[in-house]
Amino acid sequence: MAQPSSLTNSSQQRSPNSLTQAWLALLALSVGSALLTLIGAPSAIIAGGILLLALIKARVILKHYLDLENSQSWLRGFTMVLTGFSVVVFALYLV
Repeated sequence: MAQPSSLTNSSQQRSPNSLTQAWLALLALSVGSALLTLIGAPSAIIAGGILLLALIKARVILKHYLDLENSQSWLRGFTMVLTGFSVVVFALYLV
């Protein structure tokens, strides 16, 4: 008789609605990034907005697709590192 595995299949734990909502959020953020390029704002504001939207997209991916919503400390750590990296990239863009 086969024993049940101690590891659970994480794809079965996630709700299909949650993944659909995450996908729609990523789609909306991508459209938002494209629309930012159409406004007549200074390039630094557009670049900052696109970088901010990319940071939000990274958090959505980490939370929903990589299942870090159950591990808040890892999600917070990745978010802090990505935020720091984004600040450095934006500062280099401004220089």
